[in-house]
Amino acid sequence: MTGQIAAYFDLDGTLLDASSEKTLTAHLGLKRPWRIPLGATMWTLGFIGNLLRGRSVYDAARNRGHFCLASWNVLEHYSNQIAEQNLINKVPEEALDCISWHKNQGHRVVLVTATIAPMAEAMGNLLGMDTIYGCGPELRAGKLSGSEKGWSVPRRKGKVPVVEKDAKDNNHELSQCYGYGNTMADTWFMKITGNPIAVNPGKTMKSMADANGWECKTWKV
Repeated sequence: MTGQIAAYFDLDGTLLDASSEKTLTAHLGLKRPWRIPLGATMWTLGFIGNLLRGRSVYDAARNRGHFCLASWNVLEHYSNQIAEQNLINKVPEEALDCISWHKNQGHRVVLVTATIAPMAEAMGNLLGMDTIYGCGPELRAGKLSGSEKGWSVPRRKGKVPVVEKDAKDNNHELSQCYGYGNTMADTWFMKITGNPIAVNPGKTMKSMADANGWECKTWKV
């Protein structure tokens, strides 16, 4: 039965007691200060444009304008550096123990995050994830425009088809699988698993977890 089971994890706020993408954005701004006004302007334009297209405030605010004109190679370089030197130290011991427990049970451990792909992969590799799903296009070359057009975007409801396809491709029974998340945005994928677990939940998520009999955990550095 263990071969049919996977544990699907969100990253920021769940396994990581920090925001990986905000950390990457801040680091990029410190290294290249000219990016700060450019990124702020492009993010604002993206936010307004997304609202005009009818997207929710949540989704509109999560555009990639702040990475406009950054190259994928640069993001990968800084992501690996920041993950190894900084962010891995902000993973709570309880989170590491949880990953180890699943591995000892023979479960696959899978990262499903809205974090940009180079950072998701940098953190996922350090955490020993079997598979990593982050935000980005299939082919990453050249510079970013700030648009997510043509990207895989596992955010909110977008995590559901990613988890469903992964489960199907690996012959998992989702009713036997685990889903770990920390916000209401994560509950979309958590509730399709048989074992949803709320990590560091806020008031609304805690109420939902209690109403549905979900386990709750507190992981903080």
